Amino acid sequence: MEVILLEDVKTLGKKGDKVTINDGYARNFVLPKKLGIEATPKNLNDLKLKKANDDRLAQEKLDEAKAFAAQIATKKVELFIKAGKDGRSFGSVSTKEIAQAAKDQLGYDIDKKKMQLSDPIKSAGIFTIPIKIHPKVTAELKVHVTEQ
Repeated sequence: MEVILLEDVKTLGKKGDKVTINDGYARNFVLPKKLGIEATPKNLNDLKLKKANDDRLAQEKLDEAKAFAAQIATKKVELFIKAGKDGRSFGSVSTKEIAQAAKDQLGYDIDKKKMQLSDPIKSAGIFTIPIKIHPKVTAELKVHVTEQ
């Protein structure tokens, strides 16, 4: 019997795959647990339309992410850090502070977990922070840190 999987099944395949399995396994396990549906022409057509719709939505999200990345690349966030006489800083600038400054200054709500800051910023200067907006799109935000 041919079945279209509605969920990932460890021994059979991924969601949306069309697999051939024994009739008893399909009737007693896959179909009652709603893990799959029988591969009729109508169901195959519905699967094809759903995949086309999912691809279109994924492309729209990718285009939005690219446009947002282009906007971020032209902007700059300014932060202050306390420093002593000899230029040593007290504390550091973290992704949480950068995200808050981006929200306050630019109006962008950027998740701090998506910022890929390898080390905390402990000195004044201009830094480029990569932000993972989409699995295929990484934006770069300029952060200008000055001594207070």
